[in-house]
Amino acid sequence: MFPSALPDSSRKKRSREPHQLPAGRHGLSRSFVVENQRHRILAAVADVCHAAGYVSMSVEDIVVTSGVSRRTFYDNFRSKEDVYLAAYDEVTKQLLERVYAAYAEADGLVARVRDSLNAFLTFVAEEPAFADMCIVEVMAAGPNAIERRNQTMAAFAEMIEKAAADELPKSKLPPALTAETLVGGIYEVVYSRVLQGRGAELPELLPDLLFSVVLPYMGQETATSLLKNERRRSKPKAGKQADS
Repeated sequence: MFPSALPDSSRKKRSREPHQLPAGRHGLSRSFVVENQRHRILAAVADVCHAAGYVSMSVEDIVVTSGVSRRTFYDNFRSKEDVYLAAYDEVTKQLLERVYAAYAEADGLVARVRDSLNAFLTFVAEEPAFADMCIVEVMAAGPNAIERRNQTMAAFAEMIEKAAADELPKSKLPPALTAETLVGGIYEVVYSRVLQGRGAELPELLPDLLFSVVLPYMGQETATSLLKNERRRSKPKAGKQADS
């Protein structure tokens, strides 16, 4: 994950921020410098999107926030849209890697859905700038960005379908559109929370979202029992946080 490019406004003004390379001769390789500059630019996209939104974001905002020159920016990217798409791709790649890892380590439909959902919700809660950029601002970033969003959602739907197909006989599977519909509903729930600045609350929704996904595949009785168990599991964690 690339670090935030926003300077710490609480500190006194200084010549260079921690994320910037030292001035003058520094002995760093050209490849390292190029990669560092690229990461700073991508991080700046997330920070500026989070602070101002995609529509208001300008190349100048990205340049100032990242601490690179305009020439360096255009050496790497063609436009605001181009750099946004690159930042989106980088963040969603890391998100999917985390979700796929949780999925692969789990066994069975319920565990796979639970652990994958938990990985997704935790990522969004812990990375508010990335959440804003990839979930909210993507809707304003044009058709190419929306197509990427659709591809990401399709990847989540495919995971649900595979987990269900691995466990249930074909005759018990709901219509093929079910997983896509579920992912769309979860996206709307997440979108509304992130838009309202309530992304940190998302992990608390895990039991209810898990119920929604499991219900069409395993039925009311199993889904309800699972919901009760998950809510019971989450209560001790809330208690410990309150005590600390």
